[in-house]
Amino acid sequence: MNLVEVNDINRDAWAELARRSSVATWFQTEEAYRFFDSLSFLWAFAFGVENDGKLKGIVVGYVQKDGGRLKRFFSRRAIITGGPLLADDISDDELRCLLNTLKDRLKQKVIYIETRNFNDYSHWRGVFGECGFGYESHYDIHVDTSSMDVVNERMGKSRKRDIRVSMRDGASVVVEPTIEQVRSCYSILRELYLTKVKTPLFPIEFFEKLYLMDSSAFLLVEYEGKIIGGTVCVGIGGKILFEMYACGKDGVYKNIFPSELATYAGLQYAAEQGCLRFDMMGAGKPDDGGYGVRDFKLKFGGKLVEYGRYHYVCNHLLYGIGKLGVKILKKA
Repeated sequence: MNLVEVNDINRDAWAELARRSSVATWFQTEEAYRFFDSLSFLWAFAFGVENDGKLKGIVVGYVQKDGGRLKRFFSRRAIITGGPLLADDISDDELRCLLNTLKDRLKQKVIYIETRNFNDYSHWRGVFGECGFGYESHYDIHVDTSSMDVVNERMGKSRKRDIRVSMRDGASVVVEPTIEQVRSCYSILRELYLTKVKTPLFPIEFFEKLYLMDSSAFLLVEYEGKIIGGTVCVGIGGKILFEMYACGKDGVYKNIFPSELATYAGLQYAAEQGCLRFDMMGAGKPDDGGYGVRDFKLKFGGKLVEYGRYHYVCNHLLYGIGKLGVKILKKA
């Protein structure tokens, strides 16, 4: 059993693990690592564990910081989107080796490490706990996109009406937008994050480079010659389409519902590409009372799942100060 650095990982073995693993996501593929590594504002990392020459697990993630110098110091965190890529038969010792290496490599660089799981990791919860990773409940929503008949059958009546009315009154979906249209959508998304979401949004560089990736899909909503919303998705091997971002100028135009139409376009795209699942990538914590985003997503007929997050704190003092600072900034 030995650790392998990213440049020493066999590319064919990596691709095969992504094809066969029951917890595979796009975010743990080589393509995702190369994408994260190309971004000027992130520090990407990836390494794997082998046993008897077989690749048994990979961790792909990035270190993220926000704001000015002081805020960046207190917001240093490592994010493993989707959770580690693991062989279904990975042993406890192999996983333990992977997680302990993750901690050792990052403990001087970040305040905490977080895996955001999009699949069921409960089988390995004990090993995560042994390695010091606490479990935090967090919802996700999966929509069955095995066919458009299934999508339409399970979607709420109000969503169907909003989509039908929007298209009737002139809104349309742009499947192959220009980079200028992508930038227009980013402006809407940035305004949404500043005024309502109130969490950091990646710079435009993230979206401009993602736009060039083969696995991405930018599905934008156009009305009267202007982009008024859209969804940003990535897919893995024709199996799952992940909705990374969705936005729209809702309530601005009569009978036009851009956010609903954008997400519906994502569902339709997933079905057309043969993806069995549309992953809405997060629906808040169970104790988030009246979580509007979750209610919005559930009306598309998805299933609420709770795969949670694993969380390891490298520096408890700085972590406590950082949490307090985030609360103060959100109130401000």
